Amino acid sequence: MKAGRIALSLLLSLATGTAALAGGCRNDIVELRGDWGSARFTVEVADDNAERAQGLMNRNSLASSAGMLFIFDAPQPASFWMKNTLIPLDMIFVDESGLVREVKSNAIPGDETPIFGGNDILMVLEINGGLAGRLGITPGSEIRHPGLSPEKILWDCGEKS
Repeated sequence: MKAGRIALSLLLSLATGTAALAGGCRNDIVELRGDWGSARFTVEVADDNAERAQGLMNRNSLASSAGMLFIFDAPQPASFWMKNTLIPLDMIFVDESGLVREVKSNAIPGDETPIFGGNDILMVLEINGGLAGRLGITPGSEIRHPGLSPEKILWDCGEKS
């Protein structure tokens, strides 16, 4: 199983292109790491109310190396739903230091039941349903993105992957 995770992580890294492999932070790239390995996703950023409200609604597919990163103005309680969302998603809830606090897997398309990810959440990364589990992404993993507060981050943009 670990070999499969490593292979999937490598494929995801290669799929995001060589610019992401050069290191550092870019607004359209999210990197994650943990005792399971590492992964990179090309993301669309939703950092205003209109973009956060629209999210991934009405999309028929999402590339395996892609996702959407929701960034709030300040840490807050975070709850999402799947109204008008057509594909299953994993939701990765992240605090202001870049620590993954919660992972909610395989959210059901169209379900309007709130999915609570915790308090003091600054970001939520949505990726294809089941992918977080296949990679091994769990609470305690770390994320790197320039939207995190430089004073509090666990994984600095200048640090190599």
